[in-house]
Amino acid sequence: MYRFLAILSFYKPFVVWSLLVTAVVAFFNAQIAPAIATKLFLTVFAWYYVSETPNKRKLTFYKNKGISPFQLFSIMFLVDCFLTIIYLTVFREFT
Repeated sequence: MYRFLAILSFYKPFVVWSLLVTAVVAFFNAQIAPAIATKLFLTVFAWYYVSETPNKRKLTFYKNKGISPFQLFSIMFLVDCFLTIIYLTVFREFT
């Protein structure tokens, strides 16, 4: 449970950007598959940004907790997919 909470604390700064991207994707195409593909691309970009820049220090805390960067970003992607599907389902219901 503590690992999941640590992953959610890592995901917290990305939530606002994720919702903005989901809103833009929903505005142009409210389909789930393109939104998930976009989120996958952005997750890979975030992994590259964090692991290849001086922001790499942020990953040290999670490595000490026993969470690999792959595990961190894959769980972050799954949580983001879950939120995206909920948002798009509600968005399509009201449009």
